Amino acid sequence: MSWFPAPEARIFCAAVNYAAHREEMGRGERDAHPMLFLRTPASLVPAGEGIVKPATSDCLDFEGELAVVIGRPGRRIGRADALSHVAGYTCFMDGSVRDWQRHTAQFTPGKNFDRSGSIGPELVPPEDFGDWRAHRLTTRVNGRVVQETETALMLFDIETLIGYISGFTELKPGDVIATGTCAGVGEKRTPPLFLFPGDLVEVEVSGIPVLRNRVVAEG
Repeated sequence: MSWFPAPEARIFCAAVNYAAHREEMGRGERDAHPMLFLRTPASLVPAGEGIVKPATSDCLDFEGELAVVIGRPGRRIGRADALSHVAGYTCFMDGSVRDWQRHTAQFTPGKNFDRSGSIGPELVPPEDFGDWRAHRLTTRVNGRVVQETETALMLFDIETLIGYISGFTELKPGDVIATGTCAGVGEKRTPPLFLFPGDLVEVEVSGIPVLRNRVVAEG
């Protein structure tokens, strides 16, 4: 069954959460705490719908990720109890408009262009997904593999992310935690590989149906 977050859902995104991606982005040593930013549901589209390349930028980048969806509310959730709050897992494409992302030290503009990312297509329950560390994440652009990693290589694991976020806000059913992308983003390639109308972006996490979206022009 297809799945998409409700309009009231909060989408918490972990940044630079794989060591190789930290290195390619020039972030230096690992932070003491997860780096987080927020996306709005309006910045995403479901599987099969067009990701919009904004008219004001030619720097739309791909970031494939594993996303966690909360099923049970909780505040200050302990590590041992963290995964019991998970309703399921899905794929996430954190489309990033890099020039707008770099306007200041804050990520918000470049991460929240309307319909610039995607999520889905299905929510796979924990009992079917199994150990979240035992999966492979792959991103493809026009059939070419551009990102690939083992989910076990996250710097801050899912239990840590749930505990940290619930330390400052109550996590509620339907909230999403995108766990971060791996190395291989388009901005850091030579030459850069950005997304343009007609491109096909696929995010695959083993055990979850593939998230596929075409890129379309704004308007």
